[in-house]
Amino acid sequence: MFYPGFSLFLVEAEVPAKMFRLQDPQVLQMLEKSLRKFLPESLKVYGTVFHMNQGNPFNLKALVDKWPDFNVVVTRPQEEDMRDDFDHYTNTYQIYSKDPKNCQEILGRSDVINWKQHLQIQSSQSSLNEAIQKLAVIKQVQVKQTQCILYMESKTARRLLPSLPETNIKFSKVKALNKDMFQISSLNVAHAALVNEFWHFGGNERSQRFIERCIQNFPTSCLLGPEGNPVSWGLMDQTGEMRMGATIPEYRGQGLIFYAMSAVFEILGKRGFPIYYHTDKANNIIQKVSDNLSCILMPCDWNQWKCVPL
Repeated sequence: MFYPGFSLFLVEAEVPAKMFRLQDPQVLQMLEKSLRKFLPESLKVYGTVFHMNQGNPFNLKALVDKWPDFNVVVTRPQEEDMRDDFDHYTNTYQIYSKDPKNCQEILGRSDVINWKQHLQIQSSQSSLNEAIQKLAVIKQVQVKQTQCILYMESKTARRLLPSLPETNIKFSKVKALNKDMFQISSLNVAHAALVNEFWHFGGNERSQRFIERCIQNFPTSCLLGPEGNPVSWGLMDQTGEMRMGATIPEYRGQGLIFYAMSAVFEILGKRGFPIYYHTDKANNIIQKVSDNLSCILMPCDWNQWKCVPL
């Protein structure tokens, strides 16, 4: 364990390629507070550390190159939880770097990232792409980058990013919810297959297991249709992001996703959780819903690099 009293030793040690694990609860609280200073670029790591400090249901760990004046933070699962070399949903790393163009040496370490596995790297810093692409060549890995729009709910933004310029949000008319037909509820594990079917990044057995784990550990919301099954829903992941949301095709065009997401936003807001999510740059529907949800477009992108060994 590393405590605040060790800070001088770690700074003076100057081992640039070495990463230290932060385990002490007080130190992890300090890390969360420090990451707030670098929002929104640190958002994916900040959200992950926030959830680690709320019980750490995914059994993640945080690594830094030095403490407390870190340059790089990596959050990732424990090695014993990454036994499936093909499960990139579990084998996921969140990265924040103050110097993203010069973090290649650290990210190349096998004790930081296991490049021999199928994996994902997530970050709010598109500037990490250069280092990741160079490492892909060195490690003989195929990389697919996905870049999306990043949103943060306005109350969260005002609390975490008071210096963010005021943004005029354009509201459009939202259809009233037919409460005789739709009931606000929550998801259970039996609904994982349905969520998996409509998740853009899912559709397989490993993604369904990941979704089941998220449903079991995090707040969810859904609208139950006339037959008592979910027709629209919102679900978060281990980074605190609202990661999975959809409406089944036969109920689209009725504004149901607005009510499903509003319900989970209310739950998260009461708990003080950071509320954020991404959407595809071409998804105009969710962008309009985002305005009605009082969500603010962030000045940085949502990035995911899916890596497959050659």
